[in-house]
Amino acid sequence: MPSGIEVTKQAIDDFAKIQRHMLIAKEEGATKTYASLKDEYLSLKAILQVSGVNMTDIDKIKE
Repeated sequence: MPSGIEVTKQAIDDFAKIQRHMLIAKEEGATKTYASLKDEYLSLKAILQVSGVNMTDIDKIKE
């Protein structure tokens, strides 16, 4: 079973990946893709905030 640190690290990695895809979708004008990614972004952001992760430096979208 993964430790809390491992789960948090995976969530941070997933969060960074989602943000990269969101930025590309926004640049390309892919509004449906962006909206779909935003749902996952918000879920991961909530999990990270509850886990006590400081979002200031890692949140590039700022929504």
